[in-house]
Amino acid sequence: MDIASIIGLFGAFGMVVYTMMSGGGVEPFIDYPSMTTVFGGTFFAVMYAHPLSTWLASFAAMGKVFMPPIKKNEGLIERMVELAAIARKDGMMALEGQEVPDKFFSKGMQMLVDGADETKLTGQLNQEIKSMKARHLARQNVVKSYVDVAPAMGMVGTLIGLVFMLGNMADPKSIGPAMAIALLTTMYGALLANLLFQPMLTKLEGFTEYEVVYREMVVSGLRSIARGESPRNIQDQMVANLPAKAQEKMLEAA
Repeated sequence: MDIASIIGLFGAFGMVVYTMMSGGGVEPFIDYPSMTTVFGGTFFAVMYAHPLSTWLASFAAMGKVFMPPIKKNEGLIERMVELAAIARKDGMMALEGQEVPDKFFSKGMQMLVDGADETKLTGQLNQEIKSMKARHLARQNVVKSYVDVAPAMGMVGTLIGLVFMLGNMADPKSIGPAMAIALLTTMYGALLANLLFQPMLTKLEGFTEYEVVYREMVVSGLRSIARGESPRNIQDQMVANLPAKAQEKMLEAA
């Protein structure tokens, strides 16, 4: 569970609600027609903009903002060094059945066991990384659509409210509700875009960058094993991808 995402989301909306409460409560900020326009309109417009399979898959991606898959680069390096020592001592076939942290790592290691050379191993695994990035980008584009569409639907609601207001200027009682629709739809759109979907998009992009680095480290380590490099050299090469403090910690433990 990603604590920062949960605290950040509820904290941001909590600050907004607190401001509303300080002015007399949240009731003036609740308008169901405005909600229908912004939330419903945004939901269906984004569905319209993307293939159904991609749109549906985006919900699983958004869920990872709060429950991200945990992959530790330090653990990866330790396991890669262990496997390098096994392969150097007993040969590639000794890697058969060895436990590894994830499916991508497992696939690359199985290629080594099956006799794939360095070129074939690198080419196929890099293609896997490319496909992953494309898959992530497609789902992130759905989230980006929410960022773009929500304020636009808020503006549509504002225009609807203004039409109601200008069309009933003779009735003073109708001006207030119409103006409320005009303003609240803009507010709903801004809240959706800036407090929910934009931070979500930023976080998903960060997760993709982390996953790419992780997989590139897997490729680098497996290539080194294929070349028969020493476990120490493999560790030094992979540790270079870590932050400075993590590098110091791993090198001290080595």
